[in-house]
Amino acid sequence: MRKSRVLWQFILFLLTLGVSVGSLSAQQSGDKADLDYQVAAVLYMQKAAEYRALSYQAYNLARMRLDADLDKKSVKKLPKDQRKLPRSIVVDIDETVLDNSPAQAYGIKNGQPFNLQAWYAWGEMRKAKALPGAVEFLNYAVSKGVKVFYISNRDEVQKAATIDNLKSVGFADVSAENVLLRTSESSKDARRAIAGGKHRIVMLLGDNLDDFTSAFERKSVADRFAETDKARLEFGNRFIVLPNAMYGTWENAIYEYGRLTEAQKAEKRAAALELP
Repeated sequence: MRKSRVLWQFILFLLTLGVSVGSLSAQQSGDKADLDYQVAAVLYMQKAAEYRALSYQAYNLARMRLDADLDKKSVKKLPKDQRKLPRSIVVDIDETVLDNSPAQAYGIKNGQPFNLQAWYAWGEMRKAKALPGAVEFLNYAVSKGVKVFYISNRDEVQKAATIDNLKSVGFADVSAENVLLRTSESSKDARRAIAGGKHRIVMLLGDNLDDFTSAFERKSVADRFAETDKARLEFGNRFIVLPNAMYGTWENAIYEYGRLTEAQKAEKRAAALELP
């Protein structure tokens, strides 16, 4: 009964955004995209205890790094102009602090690739759960006087729903001032600059390498590997990565950032496999 009610909520939100039930029915009755390749990734996030362990591991490590930074001995090692700056932490939202796997699963079940209207509808439902360990760590950081900036490429029109969702799962100190969504550009550099303007950014957490620095943006698979190798000492220190095999720039790089049909994407994925 509960699942049925949630489904109808979802459809009602789609209707408010101009998506007809008829178009949904057409997709359900046969005009579907084959998204089966995503099933294992979604199931891993939803059903694997190993995924939960990785999320806890990331946030436990983040707490250790923060505690080390809070130590007065660490502060003395900083340049003088940074010693008195208040601390901040930058986090992505989707698949970093909030779990959107139900929306991904809905798309798979209904043969519906990502589309903005359905994504907005899911956000309006305010149903995303927190990732394991995320609330505990970020609220701990806030209790230590650290300012958390949520920097996401959700669109600005999703701001109210995003803030509501973050608050509803227990994140403290969430407001329009520290939830920085996309207004004009996907690059997060300008928004990271805001987070670091009057604060010293202690660490950044994300599921996508673009969450850490623009050095990874729109790079080929090989170049992303090379940039990762260059930054290897940052991972586990200033950069904390959350796992996300469902989607991301890693997949766009396989498609060479092109606008491809689902069939063309499948060909690219198959061609990218490394065989014995």
